[in-house]
Amino acid sequence: MLQKIVFLLALTNVSAFYVPGVAPYEFREGDLVEIKAVKMTSVRTQIPYDYYTLPFCEPVSKHYVIENLGEILRGDRIVNTPYQFKINVSSPCTILCAKKTIAEKESNLFKERIENDYLVHMIIDNLPAAAKYIFGDGKIQFVHGWQLGKSMNNNIFLNNHLKFVISYNKDTEKNVFRIVGFEVYPSSMSNVIVLENNQCKLPSTVEPLLLSKNGGADVLFTYELSWVSSDVHWTSRWDVYLQARNGQIHWFAIINSVVIVMFLSGILAMIMVRTLRRDIANYNKDDDIEETLEETGWKLVHGDVFRPPRYSMLLCALIGSGVQLFCMILVTIVFAMLGVLSPASQGSLMSAIIFLYVFMGVIAGYYSGRLYKSLKGNQWKRAALLTGLLYPGFVCAISFFFNLFLWAKNSSAAVPFTTMLALICLWFGISIPLVFLGYFFGYRKAPFSQPVRTNQIPRQIPDQMWYMHPFVGMIVAGILPFGAVFIELFFILSALWDNQFYYLFGFLFLVFVIVCFCCSEIAVVMIYFQLCEENYNWWWRSFLMSGSCALYVFCYFVYYFLTKLDIVSFFSGLMYFGYSIVIAFSFWIITGTVGFFATYIFIRNIYSSVKID
Repeated sequence: MLQKIVFLLALTNVSAFYVPGVAPYEFREGDLVEIKAVKMTSVRTQIPYDYYTLPFCEPVSKHYVIENLGEILRGDRIVNTPYQFKINVSSPCTILCAKKTIAEKESNLFKERIENDYLVHMIIDNLPAAAKYIFGDGKIQFVHGWQLGKSMNNNIFLNNHLKFVISYNKDTEKNVFRIVGFEVYPSSMSNVIVLENNQCKLPSTVEPLLLSKNGGADVLFTYELSWVSSDVHWTSRWDVYLQARNGQIHWFAIINSVVIVMFLSGILAMIMVRTLRRDIANYNKDDDIEETLEETGWKLVHGDVFRPPRYSMLLCALIGSGVQLFCMILVTIVFAMLGVLSPASQGSLMSAIIFLYVFMGVIAGYYSGRLYKSLKGNQWKRAALLTGLLYPGFVCAISFFFNLFLWAKNSSAAVPFTTMLALICLWFGISIPLVFLGYFFGYRKAPFSQPVRTNQIPRQIPDQMWYMHPFVGMIVAGILPFGAVFIELFFILSALWDNQFYYLFGFLFLVFVIVCFCCSEIAVVMIYFQLCEENYNWWWRSFLMSGSCALYVFCYFVYYFLTKLDIVSFFSGLMYFGYSIVIAFSFWIITGTVGFFATYIFIRNIYSSVKID
């Protein structure tokens, strides 16, 4: 069923992205519709700001929209503006408010943000404002947000005139209108002709509005509005935002990556199966035939292979966190792939990630608790607390550190104190109690059964060859999983840092499955070679081997920063690398957990398949 869904998504591309159960809002001719401001963003600073941190024209009564948790964490601050239009009633050049005298400090703030390429984000009927870009090859791409101004030849021009083009789809039977497009064309004009009744006239020769290097300025904000009939259906109105440039290259590159990885994985799996069959057949030969031969290979360490490792409590905490993240990501991707968490529902993806992570704590506690008991741990309450604090504590520490700087810069991305209290309540009031609940039931269950008994005295491990060193193994093991994910990483990073929407959840699901398969396989292969060298310390190595691809992921983040981004401030770069560490750490925990469980199942199966005296 899932394969059919992914195939349909590939065929329809992005035409089915709307939230199921949400009906379009229908307007009558002459109804009022309001444009709301969301925020201002820049790919050069990565610091969003509230719309009214600049002296734009304000409405008579300014009020902010109640937002969900995801919108708050994204830095959205949705607020009303003086732009109020009537459905299907076009407006010529109109003065938005009286001429504003901008002081020197405010003018410098305008200039600073224009130099940093800030975009202004607005919405109408939950549809973002789009700016049209035409490339040299004639292709058209829409980018949400319009430019605050332009910087040319050491001169800075403010875009004070906006041309709105709103597309609608009319139902002639019901005589209702649905908004299906919202385009904004900004321009800079200092010589607009003022008429009576807040009307104006555009000059034949436009003189841009130059912000002087010293001193303030007098700014007149104006706009014009056009309503255009369109054949676009309401369910397809987000297509202009989601049709990425070079989209076909994206599809073919991912398919090519999946085919190569599956081919290499098949070869490794075939070699492992044939080798294991030979080993098991040799170990299970009659004793009278092999009684003169000395036992060698992985069977020799059967009395030590299930010996509990050092720092077992930390390992169980990491495994529990990995299970929690894995379940959260799997459910999130599936729902997003089905269109429930589409970009049209702003903030829903972030909200779903947080709430799913919180409620998956019971699963994390159960598997971590049962594993901790299997490793003969006897301090389950301390282990449960470590599981509940380890990953969220790491993420919250880094986020709180950056939040202090964002507060100082008056950025809209700064998490409000009340929201921070709500997140802490979710963590300590729901997530940690659920971890303890899962730990209680997991620790009460019988431990995982082992096919062989563990000797009382540990066997001495022989000297290992240089290529069996853990660091060398991690360098080799991380290549294959990274090969499956690095193309998709580019589009994910573009959505996070380059002001774009991410929507290819169907292929993201496929990549996620392939990465899990590769991590499982590479961990099994590396641990098998280690056991053949009579080294039975596999618990931590299975986690580290499969999780080593996180090192390559972080290196790719560094490459993306150096080649694709143009971040100008030290704090913005620090914030980029801080959150990159969080993402790489999360990736390390998830892939390490997948490899650990795959290795655990593999070892239990091979030792239950041979005769042990």
